[in-house]
Amino acid sequence: MNTEQIAIDKIYREESGRILATLIRLLGSFDLAEEATQEAFAAALEQWPHQGTPMNPRAWLVSTGRNKAVDLLRRRARFENKREELQRLAAIEEQLALDPEDGVLIGEIETLSDPMQRDDRLRLIFTCCHPALMLEAQVALTLRTLCGLATDEIAKAFLVPTPTMARRLVRAKAKIRDARIPYRVPPKEELRDRLAAVTLVVYLVFNEGYNAASGDVMIRRELCAEAIRLGRLLWELLPREAETGGLLALMLLHDSRRDARMNGDEEIVLLEEQNRSLWKQEQIREGLALTETALRSAPPGPYSVQAAIAAVHARAKSAEETDWAQIAALYDVLLRLQPSPVIELNRAVAVAMVRGASEGIRLLNELELKGELRGYYLLPAARGDFSRRLNQWVAAADAYRQALSLVSNDAERRFLVKRLAEAESKME
Repeated sequence: MNTEQIAIDKIYREESGRILATLIRLLGSFDLAEEATQEAFAAALEQWPHQGTPMNPRAWLVSTGRNKAVDLLRRRARFENKREELQRLAAIEEQLALDPEDGVLIGEIETLSDPMQRDDRLRLIFTCCHPALMLEAQVALTLRTLCGLATDEIAKAFLVPTPTMARRLVRAKAKIRDARIPYRVPPKEELRDRLAAVTLVVYLVFNEGYNAASGDVMIRRELCAEAIRLGRLLWELLPREAETGGLLALMLLHDSRRDARMNGDEEIVLLEEQNRSLWKQEQIREGLALTETALRSAPPGPYSVQAAIAAVHARAKSAEETDWAQIAALYDVLLRLQPSPVIELNRAVAVAMVRGASEGIRLLNELELKGELRGYYLLPAARGDFSRRLNQWVAAADAYRQALSLVSNDAERRFLVKRLAEAESKME
């Protein structure tokens, strides 16, 4: 891979969501914008190795994508004589010209003085999270467009077949188009109706960045940064909503540990083994302050309680000083607020740290009987860890093999392979 291809790959990872969001606004169609984005990057792969990377790559890609979309609509209109394509083409051609130097639509900066309204990605989230759509469709569509997750990855997250998820995405896009849902941040009186979905989407974007569901990297830094940036915008937009502050605190506290989570060989470093001097103290201070504000402002919501759990870890000077009893108690609160098998699993880990691995295994057995986490690799991975702590190496090896059959992230797979090898060596 040459230098230009590496640059294009980096831009795709970091900017494709932003480019797609802008093209959706310009073109008025999710499907057309997705096609135009792919065409623009294909053109970059063809032209940049010979012509060099433009001074403003994002502006070039947006401009190229819009031109590709116009060409596509012209071809469709010419050969199929579609009225809808002709109308869309006319609307696009009436829009303002794109300034190639800074990527800002000429004249738009004056008409959109509010930075919230100028942020295409925030507008995209609010458009996807319109109450006319089912909540699962809102979240799935945003993950597809903003994060660039493949349909099968989203389907796996929702525990549904890929064709089912594909149909949901098609219906959601059609609903936005047919209902003419406006592409904007809604007025403040309408924000509350969408806040739960919007905060959930930002949270899931961060989660995908912090612990990628699949692929060859564990941490997608650009998604973490994007989620935190959007979280700040939401906090500015709704400073009296305690959960927006709680969400931002949660993301900051988790992200503060980012540099300590992988070693130089790109291997996972568990929390208890991390070099805490690598934790970002400025982010921790901001996250702790936001957590305290969120917990004082109102009865705590799920994000605020999760931030409080992260704060306990952040305050501990060493793994041995971690107040696991407080963490287990906070998980009890979180479970009442937001019943979830994943939260039950996390609570089991915390309880095991307080009462011992045998109690952790008992809780895992109860969870396994419910069957809700079937196919979730972290359940057998936790069982492997508890068995390992008890020197039950046969059980640990069996659990790690099961986890390996379910995991899809390469970094997690390498970690589990290493654990399995350790367990098998102890069995000999």
